Amino acid sequence: MNEYVLITGASRGIGRAIAKKLAENGYNLYLTCLHHGDELKAFSAELSEKYEINCIPFICDIGNYNEVKEMFKKIPLVNAVINNAGVAWLGLLTDMEPDEWNSVINTNLTSLYNTSKCAVPVMLSIGGGRIINISSVWGSVGASTEVAYSASKGGVNAFTKALAKELAPSNISVNAISCGVIDTDMNRSHLSDDDLEVLENEIPAGRMGTPEEVADMTLQIITSPKYMTGQIITFDGGWI
Repeated sequence: MNEYVLITGASRGIGRAIAKKLAENGYNLYLTCLHHGDELKAFSAELSEKYEINCIPFICDIGNYNEVKEMFKKIPLVNAVINNAGVAWLGLLTDMEPDEWNSVINTNLTSLYNTSKCAVPVMLSIGGGRIINISSVWGSVGASTEVAYSASKGGVNAFTKALAKELAPSNISVNAISCGVIDTDMNRSHLSDDDLEVLENEIPAGRMGTPEEVADMTLQIITSPKYMTGQIITFDGGWI
């Protein structure tokens, strides 16, 4: 296989699981992160050796357009982009500073503009492509004390639907996975064990989802017919 996939936020959690799943299936990868560069480089080398693929790491602030533009100068071919990078902020909106708001919006939402603006011309030149955005159920229903995160993910959903309509004539599909509670370091750093237990009791499936399950869903989307586009696929164990 000679397909190349860009995965943002790939050093940990969902992004890391998606990278492993796609490497297992023969995809070449570009992986990005901002804060765990050494881990990402080691992980990329491991995937390259184990699965005999090309896996190239980039240390990049995906919410900064100029950095993304510079990164794409080193990306001659990209068949799919998986926008996974994300940050959360927990607390009252009135306690949130403007720079904290901007950080959440830039990382979770503006990053989609950055990667799409750079990747779409490449996809057009090769006759098509795929964009998959990792969203959240909070983007549909909102979460108290997570206003910025909810707003950013609501934007992801609207971005997905609008860009899908724009790019469908060009054979580029755009879809999103709207995740419920996934067992990641990010969730465990923001929620206590008691909070997680309460959430699990609310979820009909009786547990959190795993990053590997999100990776499995991502692989299904990336291999699905291009006619499936503009979809926000809820992935939450029946919770919302």
